Amino acid sequence: MPVESLFPRLEALLPRVQKPIQYVGGELNSTVKDWDEATVRWALMYPDAYEVGLPNQGVQILYEILNELPETLAERTYAVWPDLEALMRAEGVPQFTVDAHRPVRAFDVLGLSFSTELGYTNMLTALDLAGIPLLAGDRGDDDPIVLAGGHAAFNPEPIADFLDAAVLGDGEQIAIAITEVVREWKAEGSPGGRDELLMRLAESGGVYVPKFYDVEYHADGRIRRVAPNRPGVPWRVHKHTVMDLDEWPYPKRPLVPLAETVHERFSVEIFRGCTRGCRFCQAGMITRPVRERSITTIGDMVEAGVKASGFNEVGLLSLSSADHSEIGDIAKGLADRYEGTNTSLSLPSTRVDAFNIDLANEFSRNGRRSGLTFAPEGGSERMRKVINKMVTEEDLIRTVTTAYTQGWRQVKLYFMCGLPTEEDADVLGIADLARKVIKAGREATGSRDIRCTVSIGGFVPKPHTPFQWAAQADHETVDRRLKALKDTLRADKEYGRAIGMRYHDGKPSTVEGLLSRGDRRVGAVIRAVWEDGGRFDGWSEHFSYQRWMNSAEKAGVDVDWYTTREREENEVLPWDHLDAGLDREWLWQDWQDAINDVEVEDCRWTPCYDCGVCPTMGTEIQIGPTGKKLLPLTVV
Repeated sequence: MPVESLFPRLEALLPRVQKPIQYVGGELNSTVKDWDEATVRWALMYPDAYEVGLPNQGVQILYEILNELPETLAERTYAVWPDLEALMRAEGVPQFTVDAHRPVRAFDVLGLSFSTELGYTNMLTALDLAGIPLLAGDRGDDDPIVLAGGHAAFNPEPIADFLDAAVLGDGEQIAIAITEVVREWKAEGSPGGRDELLMRLAESGGVYVPKFYDVEYHADGRIRRVAPNRPGVPWRVHKHTVMDLDEWPYPKRPLVPLAETVHERFSVEIFRGCTRGCRFCQAGMITRPVRERSITTIGDMVEAGVKASGFNEVGLLSLSSADHSEIGDIAKGLADRYEGTNTSLSLPSTRVDAFNIDLANEFSRNGRRSGLTFAPEGGSERMRKVINKMVTEEDLIRTVTTAYTQGWRQVKLYFMCGLPTEEDADVLGIADLARKVIKAGREATGSRDIRCTVSIGGFVPKPHTPFQWAAQADHETVDRRLKALKDTLRADKEYGRAIGMRYHDGKPSTVEGLLSRGDRRVGAVIRAVWEDGGRFDGWSEHFSYQRWMNSAEKAGVDVDWYTTREREENEVLPWDHLDAGLDREWLWQDWQDAINDVEVEDCRWTPCYDCGVCPTMGTEIQIGPTGKKLLPLTVV
């Protein structure tokens, strides 16, 4: 039976809301397929506003892959702003997709991509607006399977009560596999209802179904064990790793937004994974091993994507793009291809020790010379050893001095505050470093027109990293250190005016810490926050620290116990039954090395240090160079 479009009812509400264009759909390269010709139907959600969600690479890739499958349909939905939410509730309009404005509850699967934990309340809003029961246990056979993915899904326990299932790692292949399981189950007449479908997904070991696992606790609140509660369910669920990225050159036809978005460019992921070993970095740990796309595939993707979209900026994405084994040839080849056109290149992620001026010149050849961004992360040499960010002060000064002499005038430095073992002096070291950067730039150029912006974020310990056992700094300590740094920079008459400072206070980091290392008991806090009006917690104007603290108290949850408490080696962590491939003993040893200021090399260029990923996952590092070059697009 066809599903009726909600657009006539929605259209009447749009003149009464801000930015109505974000709800209209019909973007270039969007897809609307016939409902009745599909046997499996996905609604894909990035649980934030359209302007943040549309550029999300993961959702765009799955949207394209699923819509390429026969008898399969995928549409997108995003979080609606509170003004439209209120009108939808008043008029009885449910959560809708932007492609064909179909009701989300009519789909087989609602797949949510969580890159941050602060989107959890938006998920509850979408479920409630859709008419889907909030609790997985209350859903019936007519409700979609609510499935989580993305980096935050590596510890889905705080939202386990709201999820039917979660997937760890790369989504391309497992999304197709899930589609086939759902198709087969439906073709058989849906035997055993949704319970049987979830069991089929869980038995594979590649989909985590929280209801099939019981959590037992010690009297002091720590977890005693997490165990399957029925036969056939595996003790551990493993992550998924796509091993040949050249076989998956997506997105081929990137979505072109109708409303302004946070990233307006065509993004090509040039490799996945990172083995630099930064101990704070969850993304680097959970995406191992490194798998590069070849220079020729990257060239083909850029050519096809620019033609299909008309974007005039191409971003070469990865966790540390300058580390690609062929980055020099990629940069020169693409700059040559697009010289004289309106297409410019960008490299959003640059390490101090992988940067060189030739690379920067290639990327700015066909565009404007804006600022350069580097991330030393720690304000002192000691802190950079603790976090395994092997960048010396000399490296940084030499790199930025070269940039200034080559015509750049603005450098941005990114740091974190609240790192393990951090002391006040480590944060004040950021001011010393910034002063030296300005001083060196002025001396090298003979000009006082030199700027440095210091951007500081609060550190949050994350699952599946060596810092998963660490105590998080309380927000009072973080705020006090940031104030001292700000006062120090302001008081500097010689260099203070040339140094800008941007920072977030420590309170949002405390909430993120509660959610990132929480267990199932934290779900009650999330629901209480949502019931009290919590929405868009990643946006400072909507975030309320007091709402979260009041809700935690109401739910009987001790926030400090989850955040500022250091864990012991043998404590069962909420995510221990979810396998990112990393050996737990290796992670613990790396935590001990951090405390003792011991650095670890990158296994791409040095012998394996036994993190466990390759043998556990049956994977391997895949890097070049291939020795190939990019040819001109047209014969001259």
